Amino acid sequence: MKAKATIEGPSGRIDIVRNRHGIPEISGKTWTDLAYGLGWVHAADRQLQALLTRVIIQGRAAENLAGDPDLVEIDRYMRRMNFLPDPEREIARLLPEVRAWLGAYADGFNAGLARNGTVFEFTLLGYRPEPWQMKDSMQIGNVFGFLGLADAQGNMEKLLVQMIQNGVGEARLRELFPYLTEEIDRELLGKVTLAPPLVPGAVRWLDKLPKFAASNNWAVSGRRTASGKPILCNDPHLEVNRLPAIWHEVVMRLPDNDLLGVTIPGVPGLILGRNRNLSWGATYSFMDMIDYKIEHCRDGKYRRGEAWLPFDVREEVIRVKKGESVVERVYENEHGLLEGDPHREGYYLVMMWSGARDCGAAEFDTIHRIGTAGSVREGMECLRALEAPTFNWVLADREGHIGYQMSGRLYKRPEGVSGLLPLPAWEKKYDYEGYVDKTLLPAVYDPAEGVLVTANNDLNHLGQCRPINLPMGAYRAERIEQRLKAAERLTAEDMQALHFDLYSLQAERLLAVLRPLLPETENGNTLRDWDCTYNADSRGAMLFESVYGSLLRVVFGDLGLGRETVDHLMKETGLFNDYYNNFDGILLREQSAWFEGRTREEIFRRAVGEGLTVPAVPYGQTRQVVLSHLLFGGKLPRFLGFDVGPLALPGSRSTVHQGQIFRSAGRLTTFSPSYRMIADMAGDELRTTLAGGPSDRRFSPWYTTDLENWGRGIYKRLK
Repeated sequence: MKAKATIEGPSGRIDIVRNRHGIPEISGKTWTDLAYGLGWVHAADRQLQALLTRVIIQGRAAENLAGDPDLVEIDRYMRRMNFLPDPEREIARLLPEVRAWLGAYADGFNAGLARNGTVFEFTLLGYRPEPWQMKDSMQIGNVFGFLGLADAQGNMEKLLVQMIQNGVGEARLRELFPYLTEEIDRELLGKVTLAPPLVPGAVRWLDKLPKFAASNNWAVSGRRTASGKPILCNDPHLEVNRLPAIWHEVVMRLPDNDLLGVTIPGVPGLILGRNRNLSWGATYSFMDMIDYKIEHCRDGKYRRGEAWLPFDVREEVIRVKKGESVVERVYENEHGLLEGDPHREGYYLVMMWSGARDCGAAEFDTIHRIGTAGSVREGMECLRALEAPTFNWVLADREGHIGYQMSGRLYKRPEGVSGLLPLPAWEKKYDYEGYVDKTLLPAVYDPAEGVLVTANNDLNHLGQCRPINLPMGAYRAERIEQRLKAAERLTAEDMQALHFDLYSLQAERLLAVLRPLLPETENGNTLRDWDCTYNADSRGAMLFESVYGSLLRVVFGDLGLGRETVDHLMKETGLFNDYYNNFDGILLREQSAWFEGRTREEIFRRAVGEGLTVPAVPYGQTRQVVLSHLLFGGKLPRFLGFDVGPLALPGSRSTVHQGQIFRSAGRLTTFSPSYRMIADMAGDELRTTLAGGPSDRRFSPWYTTDLENWGRGIYKRLK
């Protein structure tokens, strides 16, 4: 898109102007005009991202992009999951004004596609995109609540099954999974055949889709701020080693309102941001939306008492470009998707996801309504209606109120069922009884202390149910709250500094145990003197990470799961990055069943001996990442500019500025602040930084315009 454009929308003229940051500002008379204009802009600025997302989610990548075996595998996965299985029903459930708004977005996208043409990447691949439809947007909205979120919970629950099958003792399991309440039927769980995960090449295509991973958000009331009005902050932690950035920034203007924030290409409306009277930000809540049941199968059927019942069978034909079609047979019953071949007698898992059915309409009704909401009360009620995505929402309004609301659809499980352990599907006593009343979910309005903080931590105490059974660690949340409560007359500048806080409470607590055990060597003294801050030039941070890795290998590898297993989980999955809190809970105990009768001092001393053998280098040298182009990443010479870097990524798993780097199926990935925003409700501006730029066009001047400022902590001011 060029600097200016004028187009005709549903109600007349729409003006689109790039501001000095390259961010499109869309002005129209009505909400449908804005949706039309946003669709047009997405087709111009983020066409590659939106259409690539659509073709992957549809399970048509091998048909439209290339007949590659990895694409066939990702198509098989997407067809199995069948995100948004009933689009026409969900479209019919939309509020009439939302249906018109969503339709206007699709019309605008198609008009932008016609005016700006197909991007050259798709021309090279011979892909001619079909017109955008309302159901395409709804499908993206549905998958947004699953990938990297609910599926990460499922992977941890499968790890629990593997531990049981490998003979890990009950005392150890209950220490590691404190929310586990069920009796453990080792005999039955030992019979379960776990389906193999996606092949690594297919997994890397999942990273091209939008998904939350972790995040911070907080709000403080006006009595703690210099302006006398609330300030709200958010920094969603997603993959940042990619171009374009997942988010697309936009400003949308109506005669009586303005909206500033970020969108997801392919979806109308703001996901995070503010209007004139209300601001809102999100983190992932870690609500357990996945359950597994165990089915006894044979001859394509499953057992119920003495009877054997047939599965519902869905055949998905995957067309392959310049190749033969592949037929994927999917077996389902009332409990969800079977993970295994029911024609081979055995015990297999059936996956239940609470967002798999009857979800979609509420999400878009909410995205539309939140843009018009004028108060925290109204916003909380609106966001509580969300079903598939489970987020912690923090809100602040111009009248001086702050609030927190969890969203998501939670199974109403029987008494004593935690949701962590697969249970026999033929036992009706384990069936869930609908969904938990959303008014029971954690929520807070105007807390007495004037501070609200969420950082993927355990927030069960704020509700009347227990949606979280595998939270992330509380270190980031505690650090944010610590700094906010210690200060008076907070300003937006204070919030910018807090966004970049690199002090680790995790390191502080573990070092309290480790320091007396450190040897009088150069590395030992460097670690002993470390200030627990993950600066790029810190050798202490690098040595702590080495010792921490050794602790995990010694305690959970040598004394439990096997070092090879732990190395794989650390190097090739995100499980330790998501659920380090569970493992730290063991490390910080003075005594544990995992220690096999040895003292913690003995075990820690051994880990220190291993961890300090490495050469100490500045932490930043170990944190180098390249931002890779969505389609051509790593395939073209760096000088062509499709990929950018390497850049050093500061922070760790437990710092406010989270900086996690790990491998997923052989591919380097990251958790880091993909976008930062600060809304001081005394004014009408939004301060932001984005890990990229507005456009996904390599040769656009707006490809990476905000990247340097993002790294240096320089914020734009959008009004």
